[in-house]
Amino acid sequence: MGYEEKKKALKAYLSQLAEKDLVVAFSGGVDSSLLLVLCSKMAKEKGTVVTAVTVHTDLHPNEDVDIARHVAEGIGVRFEVIELNVLEEAGIRMNPEDRCYRCKHYLFDKLLEKARQLGASYVIDGTNSDDLLVYRPGIKALGELGILSPLAKNCFTKAEVRQLAEEEGVSVAQRASMPCMATRFPYNTRLSAEMMTRLGEAEAWLRGQGFYNVRLRVHGEIARLEIDGKDMERMLLNREAVVEKLKAIGLTYITLDLEGYRSGSMDIHVNKKG
Repeated sequence: MGYEEKKKALKAYLSQLAEKDLVVAFSGGVDSSLLLVLCSKMAKEKGTVVTAVTVHTDLHPNEDVDIARHVAEGIGVRFEVIELNVLEEAGIRMNPEDRCYRCKHYLFDKLLEKARQLGASYVIDGTNSDDLLVYRPGIKALGELGILSPLAKNCFTKAEVRQLAEEEGVSVAQRASMPCMATRFPYNTRLSAEMMTRLGEAEAWLRGQGFYNVRLRVHGEIARLEIDGKDMERMLLNREAVVEKLKAIGLTYITLDLEGYRSGSMDIHVNKKG
């Protein structure tokens, strides 16, 4: 199926869902923002209500809520935030290999509760077809709970999501992906909310210096910095300022990963086990 066919199918599917009130699980990233823009237009035509609900946890940088609120207000939809302590309540303090499953199951169960309170018939999320090709145990939880993933259902890749988002004027069409901060630590490592907050602030600072994809992976006292290959020379030229900043948040040894940025680099041992 080509891009134009996918786009037509996606809009037809969302138009069907928008016959009733719905909730968009909203992170403020490009995937959920695209869904929110499309659904809000259709809901206005049909006289239904779309609510953007952001779940804020100790696994996500504080800036995520501010960005999500700004995007939702720009689109003109109702916006709500659910505050949760998932480290304890979802049983993921020790970062188990099924962390993503436990976390998603807990979070989306709370989103379903919110949807029932709002009288919404559906909860939809921004999973795209690329997410189905990598280690994403949380997707199993979405299926078990009946969460709908329109982008994945209609075979939209991340690149196609960004393309359609540009066409629809989505303000965060080129925003870098921001998975939860637990992905910065090896599995079976105790997670610290304080350290995840510090890492989030440090990554935000690095993005402010012009680095697009940034991941600070922490292995004990060693920080392994992943950036895009094209940015490595510039990183080395600015290494003194970067080292000073990262040591200030409590990191001891600062390393630059020569393999560069790659999504899911903490999952390689899990993937080898199948």
